[in-house]
Amino acid sequence: MTCTAYGCQVTSSSASSAQLGADADADAEPARGDGERAKLSKSAVVDRAMQLADATGLDGLTIRKLAQELGVTPMALYWHFRSKDELLDGLTERVWSEIDIDVDAAAPWTDQLRGLLESLLRVLRAHPAAPALLLNKESANEFFLRATETTLGVLRDAGFDPRYASEIARTALWTGITLVMSEPGITSLDADDRIELQRRKQVVFATLPPVRYPRLVECAAPMTACDDPEFHYQLGVDVFIAGVQALAARVSR
Repeated sequence: MTCTAYGCQVTSSSASSAQLGADADADAEPARGDGERAKLSKSAVVDRAMQLADATGLDGLTIRKLAQELGVTPMALYWHFRSKDELLDGLTERVWSEIDIDVDAAAPWTDQLRGLLESLLRVLRAHPAAPALLLNKESANEFFLRATETTLGVLRDAGFDPRYASEIARTALWTGITLVMSEPGITSLDADDRIELQRRKQVVFATLPPVRYPRLVECAAPMTACDDPEFHYQLGVDVFIAGVQALAARVSR
């Protein structure tokens, strides 16, 4: 059981527990000196690590692969990150840094909250590895703190007390992660295979006994659709904002 800034939950992440040191022990080569270190920057390491994690998943991000991508020896990475855990902290910080937290103070608070959630979604969708990072890495970096402070400020100005504001802020993060992880479609399949899988699922629902399952038969096509992710995200954001707005009206009585 882990209690994080996002809530209390059971978490398990082989990626976050694996150490760069273990990889380096297996794959290390003698360091090449200052010349090799000079062509590395912390930002460059994070950039390439993010690209590698997005392409192969967090489990595919190893010190050996990262060093090969950067054209350096594995030991050279120790000048910036002493372990994989520290590297994942760097990636998590990068994700939070890309979220736009500039809100228009003159706009309705619902628009401000919507803008924050939509920015979170854009970043999570841009980085396939980001949802797992935010799920498994509690972060106290400056960008996380600023995003959280801004969100809490919007909610407090909307009239929510600290307890409600905190819970809604956590729920906003979980909503973003859930929407991305539940996006319709299977990215591991090509378009033809995905269409065929959708067709098979649709047939299953469409051929159910209509007397027992009239609504499933009626909704066979949309229940199995995976060709309109924008509708998925728009509806998800709309439902969240409508729920928070309705709650605001109730708690302000």
